[in-house]
Amino acid sequence: METLKDHVILYDNECPMCDLYTNAFVKTHMLDKDGRVAFTDANEIISFNGVDRSKACDEITLVNVKTGGVLYGVDSLMKILENRFPFFKHLFKLRLFRAIVRKFYAFISFNRKVIIPGKDITNINACRPNFNLRYRVLYIVLTWLLTSFVLAKFAAALVPLIPPTNFYREFAICGGQIVFQAMVIAIVDRKKTWEYLGNMMTISFAGALLLLIALAFETFLVPIASAGIFAAVVSLMFVEHIRRVKLLKLPRVMTAGWVTYRILILMFLL
Repeated sequence: METLKDHVILYDNECPMCDLYTNAFVKTHMLDKDGRVAFTDANEIISFNGVDRSKACDEITLVNVKTGGVLYGVDSLMKILENRFPFFKHLFKLRLFRAIVRKFYAFISFNRKVIIPGKDITNINACRPNFNLRYRVLYIVLTWLLTSFVLAKFAAALVPLIPPTNFYREFAICGGQIVFQAMVIAIVDRKKTWEYLGNMMTISFAGALLLLIALAFETFLVPIASAGIFAAVVSLMFVEHIRRVKLLKLPRVMTAGWVTYRILILMFLL
């Protein structure tokens, strides 16, 4: 159970998830107290050890400062874990397990900036992953499905204020929002289409998670209370949408389109 000596992990300091688990490695002495360095402060380490800067933006990077060896992504995390917990070595040798973990890691890593965007997306020195269309589409579809499922469940608590609904209608409504906003962003700034849609679906999914928490108290949800909760969640989503649109350097028309679509759907439902 020794600390992994002579190793430094390079992490995205604008990613809360990256910051959290790399800090945990240091706090639990899996790495030395100086065993993690923010990517934006690691120019010397990157140059001296021949680190692939582009790949290091995609995957967290572990550098052996003594030998110059470099590991990326899941391999770097497994190296740290199996050094502290040797029994993990047998698990990590399983091809199927490694394949699944690699896919999951890539899914999160390539979408981390639309899950939690950096404070300054225009910073050219920031640790920004390369765009991967396959993982972005997968992210949008997955959040679309999960959001639709939660909305269909929560909508039952709003009856008779709104007519009964089902998953398929909520799925169509959520899909309509994606198409509607895709048309708006295509006119406003086509280059930011996938970045905006990823952020928008994060907002939708976050709202769904808040509604899911409310559903835990379903016994106490009368229609009026449910409507109040729903309105509060939508208000929070509205504020977050404005914030993210500003971060993306997009005009307010993006938020106007987002609100317009929701008003049109509400009019249709009522």
